[in-house]
Amino acid sequence: MKKFNFRKVLDGLTAASPVGSSGGGSGSGAGGGSVHPGGTAGAAGTPREEIQETLTSDYFQICKTVRHGFPYLPTALAFDPVQKILAIGTRTGAIRILGRPGVDCYCQHESGAAVLQLQFLINEGALVSACADDALHLWNLRQKRPAILHSLKFNRERITYCHLPFQSKWLYVGTERGNTHIVNIESFILSGYVIMWNKAIELSTKTHPGPVVHLSDSPRDEGKLLIGYENGTIVFWDLRSKRADLRAYYDEAIHSVAWHHEGKQFMCSHSDGSLTLWNLKSPNRPFQTTIPHGKVQRDGKKPESCKPILKVEYKTCKNSEPFVIFSGGLSYDKPCRRPSLTIMHGKAITVLEMDHPIVDFLTLCETPYPNEFQEPYAVVVLLEKDLIVVDLTQSNFPIFENPYPIDIHESPVTCTEYFADCPPDLIPVLYSVGAKHKKQGYSNKEWPISGGAWNLGAQTYPEIIITGHADGSVKFWDASAITLQMLYKLKTSKVFEKQKVGEGKATAEIVEEDPFAVQMMYWCPESRIFCVAGVSAYVIVYKFSKHEVNTEIASLEVRLQCEVEDIITPEPETNPPFPDASSQLPSLKSLSGSTNTVACEGTMKDSIPCLSVKARPVRMPPGYQADLVIQLVWVDGEPPQQITSLAVNSAYGLVAFGNCNGLAVVDFMQKTVLLSMGTLDLYGSSDPYQRQPRSPRKSRQFAAGLTELSDSPVSLELERCKSPTSGKADTLPSICCIHFPDHVNGHCTSPTSQSCSSGKRLSSADVSRANRRGPGRPPFRKAQSAACMEISLPVTTEENRENSFSRSRSSSVSSIDRDSKEAITALYFMESFARKNDSAVSSCLWVGTGLGMVIILSLNLPASDDLRQSEPVMVSPSGTVLTLKGAVLTFACLDCMGTLTHRPYEVWRDPHSADDGDKTRKRKLVMHSPSSSQDMGDHQFAVICSEKQAKVFSLPSQTCLYVHNITETSFLLRADVVTLCNSVCLACFCANGHIMTLRYLSN
Repeated sequence: MKKFNFRKVLDGLTAASPVGSSGGGSGSGAGGGSVHPGGTAGAAGTPREEIQETLTSDYFQICKTVRHGFPYLPTALAFDPVQKILAIGTRTGAIRILGRPGVDCYCQHESGAAVLQLQFLINEGALVSACADDALHLWNLRQKRPAILHSLKFNRERITYCHLPFQSKWLYVGTERGNTHIVNIESFILSGYVIMWNKAIELSTKTHPGPVVHLSDSPRDEGKLLIGYENGTIVFWDLRSKRADLRAYYDEAIHSVAWHHEGKQFMCSHSDGSLTLWNLKSPNRPFQTTIPHGKVQRDGKKPESCKPILKVEYKTCKNSEPFVIFSGGLSYDKPCRRPSLTIMHGKAITVLEMDHPIVDFLTLCETPYPNEFQEPYAVVVLLEKDLIVVDLTQSNFPIFENPYPIDIHESPVTCTEYFADCPPDLIPVLYSVGAKHKKQGYSNKEWPISGGAWNLGAQTYPEIIITGHADGSVKFWDASAITLQMLYKLKTSKVFEKQKVGEGKATAEIVEEDPFAVQMMYWCPESRIFCVAGVSAYVIVYKFSKHEVNTEIASLEVRLQCEVEDIITPEPETNPPFPDASSQLPSLKSLSGSTNTVACEGTMKDSIPCLSVKARPVRMPPGYQADLVIQLVWVDGEPPQQITSLAVNSAYGLVAFGNCNGLAVVDFMQKTVLLSMGTLDLYGSSDPYQRQPRSPRKSRQFAAGLTELSDSPVSLELERCKSPTSGKADTLPSICCIHFPDHVNGHCTSPTSQSCSSGKRLSSADVSRANRRGPGRPPFRKAQSAACMEISLPVTTEENRENSFSRSRSSSVSSIDRDSKEAITALYFMESFARKNDSAVSSCLWVGTGLGMVIILSLNLPASDDLRQSEPVMVSPSGTVLTLKGAVLTFACLDCMGTLTHRPYEVWRDPHSADDGDKTRKRKLVMHSPSSSQDMGDHQFAVICSEKQAKVFSLPSQTCLYVHNITETSFLLRADVVTLCNSVCLACFCANGHIMTLRYLSN
């Protein structure tokens, strides 16, 4: 009989990966690490022999393609005016080479030393880099992957400046000692020619001129070299006669020098904010000195000094005045003024303020020859966090629209999602609605950095990347080709009211900074339903429309916390907590449409959300439009916990989300809350941890009754509405829901959740309040697994050891500490067998927790689409509880043939289309059920992956067929079941940087 195994087929980022299996085997590298069946596997529920496995290690290969986004910590800039390609060096030793959109190459110095300067060998496909470790490197760009041809290390001197004249074979290198060395660019070795500093300056000068800050050849004579020293000394050196033709001195430090194209004049920028223009015929003093931003004194004295001008460029035009462009030089009396670039054209002075400090800039000219009119047409400005190109051909100096994905981190990225093989019409649709929202005022000319060539390659399927940001924005990117193009930008903050300056907080925010930060996203490409969970404990459901609308935004408030000390304890003979559903049906309509939440009796009635949804009609342009906002509310002055899991299903019309306190299920079609319940209450009598009720002694009996959930499909909305003190159906006192607080002392973080409490050691009296403390500012940092609770499972010793792998705590922890919050870490809607005895699949919600528990909830949907808008959806626990080691990350369902079963979905239709306004708007659903029509469709397989292991269960028998311990020394951050080459595999990303792929092997 064939066995159903996991086998690792990829671990390509590192040489070895600590992977073990439950059967004692381990392996690393491609093709290693076979997985042995668990002890409970049997003949029942094993895969059919018809399952054909096609994946092998040969199908997987790690290949670096491209890095998207802005270069980290840029330091240098270079441009080839003939090839029209741009190079950017960074502090980490990286070089990014950019050309036309799609041309993007990444290179890295092995030393990791910062790049000080870059010089192109113009039109020769080569690049020279000077690094902070005093090494020069010659890069060959004429091959597919640029590589270093030669390197030259300076051992005794520090490199400060380099210059490579156009079409020259000599590279001039200035040093910190003031000497100038000459390198042969072909052999890349030093020549014996060295211009010593004491030879360059006058013999009568005894002071050291400082480091070399500038080197350039004369436009008229390439045999003449201009050397600028830091202290203000300028030497015009004749390379042939090996002597100085002239020397000039200025009493302010020099930062840069620029030639006039005729070679008779040059301009210097200085540390006092001045520009000096020198004539070679009279080098004794500058014939023109200006301080562009200095205030003119009334008595005719020299203008006040300004900030240093760090760089100046002097470019001439044939039919107009020359351009003088410089960075810095602003007045000291405006200390808060932003960094700026100044453009002087004739008598006109234009100051362009930047959002970030200027690192470097270059003027792009029509000719590479220095002795011709330069005819500048653009300026490339490299900022610390941006790249800007200014159009010089228009008087208002507009900027070019940047085609590169430079602004990925315009606002810090807080979450990402990737979607492959999307519906082909999605990318054009998103681009069309996104184009309408683009900023105006860009230059109408083509992007000037247009060099290089690229091809699409063989892969042409649509790919979309979605990024969520700290400012609440969401960006959709087309990643189908090598390039990354932004399609559409959505601002989630627009559904909330802006707080006016000077007003007190109408709602107490749990996050002072970035209250709209996107924490989680869920997208259904087929139905175009998009859902966002924010850091301020809210969920927004968006629907896509091509039409503009003006409407109010529906909102719901959900309560996942309440005080247990004040719950009224009923007598033992009180009616059961879950009465017959029929007795509660008349009360449903009175509550289903309500958006108000009433606090439990005896507690402060301050149930307010963290943010205020706009109550007035809102204009929504074409694109994604908010359909429903769901907010968790404060309870007794304590904030709601942040959302840790999110799932949406368009076919069911449901959205589910959970946090450290529990789970909520909302019907976004009827705009009602179906379920709002603590995590432990979801288990009912099936809790494998055998935890005692957490409520005080006076209400313990009542609490135990509430957690004994029946298997009947009773609407939990009705169960929540039942009064704890009466069994009458028509009585609704001021209790909407009964939940129990989860006492915790410590952290409860996992790869899918944030910190849930302060982690301080508290007394028993303080625990009930401390467990609901908000986490403050969301820690957008690397997630990590942390101890949650000490547990005791009624299973074998080996399983007990697995489930308490890192969550056990000190034996001195009190019983209150051990009652930990159990976060909801994974949610998944699918058609599956909810119970062992089920003979057919049904709609289910699979719930995974931070303690490795999997709970299956049954969904009872109306039989027909006509009743979907009026009849309630019933949610009930199935009694099924499965266990894994570590927080649950993902679920997947395979049919009996081993094919991945996709979630049901609704085919997209425009909710505001005028074409079918008079027609019945009937939904078109695609259910993707297993092959029930075939004689082999009597079972399916559930694949569950946690941060530590993966398991395969056979359904409906719920037999654990196989288990694989993915990692012992680390934990998974992300996992997903994907289809490759018509086969299924489990892809995992580990916190130690490993990428692993496990296949389902029949052997």
